[in-house]
Amino acid sequence: MTRQKEIRFESPTFARRIKGMLGVDFYRLFHTPLFYIFLAIAAIIPAMVSAMTMMPDQNGNTMEPLYSNVWQIVAASKSLYVIETIADYANMNMVFIFGGIMVSIFIGHDYKSGYVKQLFTTHAKKQDYMISKSLVCAFAMACMCVSYLIGGTVGGLLVGYDTAVNVGSLLLAILGKMVMSLGWASLYTFLNVIFRKYFGISIASSFFFGTGILIIGVAAIVENLSIPTGFLNIFLYGASVNANLSCGIGALLICITVSAAWAFLYNFLGTKILSKSDVY
Repeated sequence: MTRQKEIRFESPTFARRIKGMLGVDFYRLFHTPLFYIFLAIAAIIPAMVSAMTMMPDQNGNTMEPLYSNVWQIVAASKSLYVIETIADYANMNMVFIFGGIMVSIFIGHDYKSGYVKQLFTTHAKKQDYMISKSLVCAFAMACMCVSYLIGGTVGGLLVGYDTAVNVGSLLLAILGKMVMSLGWASLYTFLNVIFRKYFGISIASSFFFGTGILIIGVAAIVENLSIPTGFLNIFLYGASVNANLSCGIGALLICITVSAAWAFLYNFLGTKILSKSDVY
């Protein structure tokens, strides 16, 4: 009596699926000029902002500098939901603006090139797509934060700004900004899933939300009404302002908690949208 061997085909585990998708996405990230272009942008912009404040005006007078300290280009001196001066706004939070544009272009290429159609023909897990894109784009934005730090520091040193700072608060502020990259990247991935057929709108929406205009507007209203603005900490932009040059470990914990919570929410909603609609 001959025994027939039963062949079983086991579906890949979640860890193996994510590892495979991350491998593909990281390969695409590192082999596209887009990533390196935005790294350069992240370094050049803060250096230019620092240098241009010291250039002479039309009358030959030296312009008043925006900053008095090298590290103010990295983070504000305190938590500010409403902009008091342009210097309060021109810090590492700008990475979340042009980082959103990079994410839109990176994901938009998936749909223009037909990669998404091929992917979901052989890899049906929409959740894996959302998670992989969010993690890879968060990594890219964290790298842009480092690039921004280098450019801003070099620019500030070249123009002779003061370097005095609370080192602990500075490190916590930098880590806080980098941690927020996960939440922001998840938001941008979610927006690009919604506007996947409208590339221009996806870029515009990423830029709009990255500026934090909504939170700044709400903060201005509630401050005029003498309402505490602490509740704005639960939003991405609101949490990111806690990462400043006078922050403590509590600010970093806020950034970690909010970034993780919004990453979970946006990935969950994005997966639902992809599962119930035409993804091509």
